[in-house]
Parts: sequence; C-alpha cells; structure tokens
Amino acid sequence: MAAESELNTGLLLFIPYRALENRIFAALAEAGFDDFTPAQARVLQRVGPDGTRLTELAEQAQVTKQTAGFLVDQLEKAGYVTREPDPTDRRARLVRLAERARAAQPVAATVVAEVEREWEEHLGKRRMKQLREALSLLREITDPWA
Repeated sequence: MAAESELNTGLLLFIPYRALENRIFAALAEAGFDDFTPAQARVLQRVGPDGTRLTELAEQAQVTKQTAGFLVDQLEKAGYVTREPDPTDRRARLVRLAERARAAQPVAATVVAEVEREWEEHLGKRRMKQLREALSLLREITDPWA
C-alpha cells in the first residue's frame, strides 16, 4: 500500500467512510437487518421522507434507471420500501420507506454517533469541527443535491 503522503484526497475521504459503513452494516446485521446489500443501501438512503421517484433515486445513486428499479424491487420484496402513486403525477410512482426501513434507521444513527465520537476523541474537538466545516464547504461544489 502507498505511504500516507501518496494517498490522494479522494481515497483519504473514502477510507473512513468505508470503515463507518462497515460498522453500520455489522450493527444492522446484529439487529436482524442483514438482508440488503451495500448497493441497495445506497438507493435506500436516498429515499426522502415524502417518497422519491425512481428516476431521482437512480440519478442520486449514480446507477441506471434499470439498476435502480432492480434494487428497489429487491428492497420491496424484503419489506424496506413500498411503491405508491405520486399524488402530483398519476403516471409516476413514489418509492417510500416502509416500517422495516424506519426500524433500521435508529440502529444506523447510533453507530454514526458512536463513530463520530471516536473520531472526535482521536482528532480533538477543534480538528473535528474544522474537518466538518471543510467537508461542508467541499459539498457545495461536489454534491448536486445539496
């Protein structure tokens, strides 16, 4: 593996994210939510509180509409989402979180809070605050859905 100084910034951002994601998946599996994949989770976490159209999920997850549809089909079969008519457009359907997904959210949120506390203990309050500020600024130019 490359020395720390040789790692590009994207990889330095990805490594802690992957560690966080792995911890979340382990906690979810331990709590009985072991029946979805990381790809499905990337779609699932983009479902808004009032539901989201499949085309938006595909765009935000950066997958084709067909792939998003396949992932949503799997999530629906596992009981994590439902599809309902869009009240603003009768031709469209909204993907909404089902009770099973809402039950998994506090498990994931607990792990996120725990990991962020660990990161703050490791970095110190000032550096953690600076990290969050810097990442929030980067989001302005990297997240089209911000």
